[in-house]
Amino acid sequence: MPPETRTSPKDVFLHLLALLTLYLSAISAIALLFQYVDYFFPDALNPYAPGAGIRWAIAALVILFPVHVIIMRLLQKDFVKTPAHREGRLRKWLIYFTLFAAAVTLIVDLVVLVFHFLDGDLTFSFIGKVLSVGLVAGGVFGYYIWDLKRQEVRISVKAARILWAAGVVLALTVIGGFFVIGSPFAQRQVRFDEERVNNLMLVQSEIISYWQAKQKLPPSLSDLKNDISGFVPPHDPESGASYQYAVTGQYAFDLCAVFDRPSSKTPSPAYRYPASQNDVWQHASGRVCFSRSIDRELYPPNAGLKPVR
Repeated sequence: MPPETRTSPKDVFLHLLALLTLYLSAISAIALLFQYVDYFFPDALNPYAPGAGIRWAIAALVILFPVHVIIMRLLQKDFVKTPAHREGRLRKWLIYFTLFAAAVTLIVDLVVLVFHFLDGDLTFSFIGKVLSVGLVAGGVFGYYIWDLKRQEVRISVKAARILWAAGVVLALTVIGGFFVIGSPFAQRQVRFDEERVNNLMLVQSEIISYWQAKQKLPPSLSDLKNDISGFVPPHDPESGASYQYAVTGQYAFDLCAVFDRPSSKTPSPAYRYPASQNDVWQHASGRVCFSRSIDRELYPPNAGLKPVR
């Protein structure tokens, strides 16, 4: 074997890294497109926002795809310098393996599409996800078929423009995610607000338990502190201020907090409240008070305890 056609450890490293980053980028692109489909065509059985999924997909693409491009540029420079390396067995094996994986993905994708069509279960969400898989797998398959057929070592101007266009489309797909989930600063505000709602739900539960035990509402939140159970009234996660509480009747009270942003009807998966609870904790931005009244039939006093006078 001529020295210029031998596969060096460097070649193995670059080709395997290029293959790995390509596969992970393709998977991340499909995951991102799936999240878009879930966002624009929400499933009634899964009403929660896909924010975390979009963030993971964007984070993966922002790192993986540029690494893949850099590796491919290094390989292309090596091919220009030593054209025989393009015909190396390692490269051909990896390309055909990738073509095999892409072809199998496309075939399975079409089989699933036809099955659901015959089953009468075609929805916009399902069709969108099938098209997403087909678009990414078809793009990978088409690129490597073209790469195998081309004779010239250098990439032509036309091919370069097509690759640049594909890169721009991918970049726009990533940028679009920020319009769906908001900026990192906005996401931080959303998480603070979700933590506030979580705290208010906890405080409300403790107030009800206090009333069931003593048949009266606590005069202040500090009265909820319990050394035995270890409960300590939480504070605002951002400012550290106490939540506002006021007794408005024998069985009624208000809980107030200051929120950064209006609430979403689809909370983060990290805070999955039951639908009924999610409805009663909807809020605007700024100071918001939640009026509550204890239902004595739903929350009866604890048996065997006399009211505290």
